[in-house]
Amino acid sequence: MKEKIKAGIIGGAGYTGGETIRLLLNHPDVTLDFVHSRSNAGNPLHSVHSDLLGESDLRFAAEWSDAVDVIFLCLGHGESKKFLLENSFPASVKIIDLSQDFRLGDSLEGRQFVYGLPELKRDEIKKAHNIANPGCFATAIELSILPLAKAGLLGEVFVTGITGSTGAGQRLQETTHFTWRANNISAYKTLTHQHLKEINKTLKEVQPAFGGPINFIPWRGDFPRGIFVSSCVSVSMPVEKIKELYNDFYREHPFTVVSDSTINLKQVVNNNKCLLGIEHDGDKVVIHSAIDNLLKGASGQAVQNMNLMFGFEETAGLKLKSIVF
Repeated sequence: MKEKIKAGIIGGAGYTGGETIRLLLNHPDVTLDFVHSRSNAGNPLHSVHSDLLGESDLRFAAEWSDAVDVIFLCLGHGESKKFLLENSFPASVKIIDLSQDFRLGDSLEGRQFVYGLPELKRDEIKKAHNIANPGCFATAIELSILPLAKAGLLGEVFVTGITGSTGAGQRLQETTHFTWRANNISAYKTLTHQHLKEINKTLKEVQPAFGGPINFIPWRGDFPRGIFVSSCVSVSMPVEKIKELYNDFYREHPFTVVSDSTINLKQVVNNNKCLLGIEHDGDKVVIHSAIDNLLKGASGQAVQNMNLMFGFEETAGLKLKSIVF
């Protein structure tokens, strides 16, 4: 019988922490060793994540252990770098960071982080000891236009995208409160969203001549989870050739699927897929992209990266059912 690896979670009380717990508890190759939380130390996991009642006897730990194979940092932005500066781990312990702290190529204490988008950097991820997990909007947008960038066809991009309230984190804010969010839509961080930096960096790596810009308008949606993005570009190529380009690019990637029909958000909620749908009018092409912001946009992609790092089947622990009704 194959020996399981041991995993630990730092910051297990938030949304990404909770999703990572759920995935690791059911992963065939992993034992969840500890879940660290300063604010909930000593409490059972189900005291915060109520759906885990009856699923695990684990309690949130006040201390973390370095006697594990991999640690998931499910901390707020800026907190991961601070945590690693204050706490040391043996070089043998692999780290997957879900914050934005290392997505632009930063290194820390001898640890160099690889940008963890499997559809682009699978071979590097397999050899990596430290992963910077991509942002949720960044994942959806990058997967929608990477094939065009790879072919050197990407120019100015116009993007609209709508996200669920869980994208703002667990802490209550005015714009995540039910009475504000329900039956409401609003734009935010117009043309200035923080994920634009990592998107531009990624596209420049793939298409060095890419000059942009990426004109991105994000919206808040009145639903809990999921991201739906529409990227509009000008491409002088028959749409059949464009679809062929996309199918070839993602042929070996199990979670990114190019659809022949219209896609919708419910198809990806509660799974690790990215669905792509392509429409066109003349030389204008629109690529629609849908992901679950907490799975393919966060914890699911983190576990996918772990699978690649440890030589597991890429889909292990991630064969999840979408919630379509």
